[in-house]
Formats: sequence, structure tokens, C-alpha cells
Amino acid sequence: MRVLISGGGTSGHVNPALAVANGLREKNKNIQVAFAGTEKGIENKLVPREGYKLYHLKVKGFKRKFAFDNIDALIKAFTSQLTAKKIIKDFNPDVVVGTGGYVSWPVLSVAAKLKIPTVIHEQNAFPGVTTKMLAKVVDRVMISFEESRKYFKDKNKLVYTGNPVRREFFDVDHKEAKKELSPGKPMLLSFGGSMGAHKLNEVMIGFMDKFSKNSNITHYHATGSLGYKDFNKLFKTKGLGAYNNLFLSEYLFDMHKYMAAADIIICRAGALTLTELAVIKKPAVLIPSPNVTENHQYKNATALEKEGAAVVIEEKDLNTDMLIEKVKELIFDPFRLSDMSRSIAGFGSSDTNRLIYDIVTGIKNSKK
Repeated sequence: MRVLISGGGTSGHVNPALAVANGLREKNKNIQVAFAGTEKGIENKLVPREGYKLYHLKVKGFKRKFAFDNIDALIKAFTSQLTAKKIIKDFNPDVVVGTGGYVSWPVLSVAAKLKIPTVIHEQNAFPGVTTKMLAKVVDRVMISFEESRKYFKDKNKLVYTGNPVRREFFDVDHKEAKKELSPGKPMLLSFGGSMGAHKLNEVMIGFMDKFSKNSNITHYHATGSLGYKDFNKLFKTKGLGAYNNLFLSEYLFDMHKYMAAADIIICRAGALTLTELAVIKKPAVLIPSPNVTENHQYKNATALEKEGAAVVIEEKDLNTDMLIEKVKELIFDPFRLSDMSRSIAGFGSSDTNRLIYDIVTGIKNSKK
């Protein structure tokens, strides 16, 4: 069986794609998987590390307002379908799976026209534009939230699976990770996503300077790709690089290990991130991105906060001093951290990868 997976641009689309690929291979070693992605997205760093072939398409998203870039996007919308057809001809997949991002559109739409079984997975409660467009032509739509059903016309295509998480999040040894990354000290992990988050990065540099450097904690922060050079320069200018308990990087490839070692995680509230937090049972301070459709990250975050699983700070209220106070309330209170850990674990599921395997293999067999 041959499966082509398309999803790219950000880790929020690439990591679930890798989770799907690895989940399929765990169930059946004879399944061959290849990826189709963008030329510059994070998939170019993550997919080859997992040993999968990666095809490239030149594709661009449309801007909501009029812009000359939309002319280029329109041209690429046409040429990317020609490229997608060549990729499909070369790999000859039995099933094509999409995990979102505009790169999924040409690959799955062409596959559907060629009568190849197609499946799209939506990570968020509020489906993205690409998912809603593809829902009209694919065979199955896998959703991660029951409330997503109201956004789709053809309910018969919908299957609830939850978000796929890579196996290493289930298998990681928490004690070994802590021993390697922060022996004998509490550990704080912060990140804003693979692309980065300017306000969060700005506040975290101030946080490190005013709190972390003089505290008995280890602090790892990943800036994301946008702004890394500037924030790394600021990190060094403030002399933070001289402290052996502070670490700044663009991206953390073994994220499961860093999350397992952390006592508290400060991050965005994307659906996949929240699923990973739940699987790895980690208390979190969530700072939802305000730049998402229907403010869905805030809704995701408050659902956890209501159950005592996380603390939520809206970005408009975020500043260094406030964040220091919130973290100080948590990181030296093992009883509260333990309660939060138990609460967030209730949002995880170990069944998702099996469900997705059944859907992908089932749709192939049903269309024979």
C-alpha cells in the first residue's frame, strides 16, 4: 500500500502529517509513505529527518484583501495542480491524505479527479479554508472536535478521530529527559510555534533577563524561524548567553523530550499543541494567538483552564512582570502542578492513530 501525505508550511500541519505517517507504518511495515509539501516550509527540516521522501510544489496562499501577490497565487494555483499530477503519477499512491495548509489543495483535488481515495484531517475546532474547500471533493473528513460537524454540509463524510500525536510523546522517559536537560532543577520550556510569535518572543527575552537567569531553574526557549536572528542578537546583547541555565534556539527538533523534562510549558494554544500537552501530562501557561479564525485558540485554551489544566493569558494582556508572577505561583508549587498534570491528562487519547489507520486502509479497500 502506498500513501501520499500532503500538509506543510508550519509545524501545526507537518507534525500531524508525520504522526499519521508513523502511525500507519507502526501498524503495517509494508506501507510506503511519501510527502508533498512547500519548498520553504518547516517540512523541509522535519520530513527528511524521519526518512520520508518529500516532493515539492510551488504554491501560495491567497490574501484576504486585494494584493498583487494574489496574481502570483492564482498562477501557482494552476501550475501547482500540474506539478501535483506529476507527483501522483510518479509515486502512484493508493490513498492521498491531507493535513491542511494551502499545499494540500492541489494534491488532494487532483487525486480526487483521478479517482484516487482521498482523506483530509482537520486539527482545529474551526476548520481552515483549505479543509472546507476539499471537503466537497474528498472521500472522508477526519475531525478532532465534535463541534466541527456544524461547519460541514455533508455530515456523512465526517469521522471523529481526534488529533494524531507522534508515538515518541507516548513512549518518552520523563525521568531520563529531565536528567539530560535539567538535572536537579525545575525546568521551564517556552515556544511560540515553528514560524514564531513576536510579542511572545519579546516578553520571553525580558522574562529570562529579569527572572530566569537568577533563578534556580533551567529555561529553554524556541523563537521560531521569523525573527530568530534578531532575538538571538538581543539574547546575546543582554549577556544572557553567558548563563548556563538559559538556552535560546530557533526550533527544538526533539520537542517530546523537552516537553517531558519541563515542569511548566509556556506556549500557544493550537489544537495539536494542546493534544501533545495532554498526552505528555504537562501543566501549561497558554497564550492564545489572536491572529486566528474565530479566535479558536482562545476557545481551546479556556476549555482547559475551566478544568484546572492550564492558566490562560491573552496576548493583549501579556507583559514580562505579569508572566513572572504567574510562573512563580506555579513552578515552586508541586501540589498545584500535580493537580494540573492530572487535569490536562483527561484531554488526551491514545486511540487516534488506530482510528486513522482504519480509515485510511478502509477507504482504500472500499474503493477497489
